[in-house]
Amino acid sequence: MPVKTSWTVIHSCGHEVTHNLSDRAADLRVGFARWLAGRDCTDCWKASRDADTAAKEQWLAARRAEEQAAAKEWAERFDMPPLEGPERALDWGERSRFQLVTAAYTALVTEGTWDEADWAVLEEKIRTVTRTGWWIDQREADATDLPELLHAATSADIGTENPYR
Repeated sequence: MPVKTSWTVIHSCGHEVTHNLSDRAADLRVGFARWLAGRDCTDCWKASRDADTAAKEQWLAARRAEEQAAAKEWAERFDMPPLEGPERALDWGERSRFQLVTAAYTALVTEGTWDEADWAVLEEKIRTVTRTGWWIDQREADATDLPELLHAATSADIGTENPYR
């Protein structure tokens, strides 16, 4: 007599669902049915996943709003010029600039060997880079690399480290 292919499973959410397990090897069906019983049914799993996704999206939107407010307040306080670029990227660019510059200040001045005069020179270079895309591209850069990155961005002689070029 062949091993049955249709299994009625009572899922952990309480729903009873009949599953066609004919695509599984005969000796694996009972184990898979037992595994299914320990899980929510497909509908409950999707509903839970959708609820989790919505909650995560709400959290992320709130977090982005907080970051954006901090970036705008910082830009106003330190007289940073507005960034230029596509409208949909401006907020991202402002957050990227804020995060990189504040991390650089912490690394170079607060925890490093720079004094306020050194930082003031760098801050003037920061004001000259207003392209949104540049700040987005540098968002994952090491904060201590900011002086070199700004030098490369503002220097008329843009060279490379490639000796054969």
